[in-house]
Amino acid sequence: MACRGATMVALLLAAVAATCARAQLHDKFYSESCPSVEDVVRKEMVRALSLAPSLAGPLLRMHFHDCFVRGCDGSVLLDSANKTAEKDAQPNQTLRGFGFVERVKAAVEKACPDTVSCADILALIARDAVWLSKGPFWTVPLGRRDGSVSISNETDALPPPTSNFTVLTQLFAAVNLDAKDLVVLSAGHTIGTSHCFSFSDRLYNFTGMENPSDIDPSLEPQYMMRLKSKCASLNDNTTLVEMDPGSFKTFDTDYFKLVSKRRGLFHSDGALLTDPFTRAYVQRHATGAFKDEFFADFAASMIKMGNANPLTGSQGEIRKKCSVVNH
Repeated sequence: MACRGATMVALLLAAVAATCARAQLHDKFYSESCPSVEDVVRKEMVRALSLAPSLAGPLLRMHFHDCFVRGCDGSVLLDSANKTAEKDAQPNQTLRGFGFVERVKAAVEKACPDTVSCADILALIARDAVWLSKGPFWTVPLGRRDGSVSISNETDALPPPTSNFTVLTQLFAAVNLDAKDLVVLSAGHTIGTSHCFSFSDRLYNFTGMENPSDIDPSLEPQYMMRLKSKCASLNDNTTLVEMDPGSFKTFDTDYFKLVSKRRGLFHSDGALLTDPFTRAYVQRHATGAFKDEFFADFAASMIKMGNANPLTGSQGEIRKKCSVVNH
């Protein structure tokens, strides 16, 4: 089984290699200028996740949020004096790990000054967040440059957790991702937590009536009651809930088991059951019998997403600090 899984990964990764090459991204990009970059990043990741394993989910999410807005250019990391950057927008208010990314960047700068972009560091961090959570490992194509623009209202490009299937496919298509990428990457919800306000409309305000009986009928009743016991009202802005209860620190196929039983936390999770293709994928992997296949699919989709409109060559810059542009 392991050999077959390795073959699947190799074939799928080869299929996306040509796309990455056209964008001037490749895994040997820093082989001469900063050969230790992956070791430096991984050392920081191992140290951080040994102390706070729950940070893996947020770091993976940060890479998603970077790539869906302006491509994978590190723009989600930029600060703004007047609070108009991407990180200031409502969808990014719950992101965490910015300080950690700066710490990794400082370690990389110490090893290789003015060489490795924040966008590439974020891509490596996301890969290691998955791998160190017992998920797949993949070779990350590198060579991205950092952007200098970050605008809060451009976060409309991020798929909201309230999205239906039509909206999800449109937003994914905008970054060259298809329905398979959608269902595969949604399984990133197997690690991490979410605030109640990201899904509490399903519990108290599904049709706008704002009362305890205004529930999402697609939610499995027992799971709904469990969520209500944790999220007391629409006004709960602080409580965190495990997205994959019982294994939220482990990257596995349990996410698909939950979604197949109508226990996906977000409306966007439940939406995967409304399309024949994504429903069939969920049901296949809910069995747990095709872990290697899913891991290969996830690796391929992550590489595909990481190739979303990157700045390369002489475009952009290599930031000294991830939160501010160089000039």
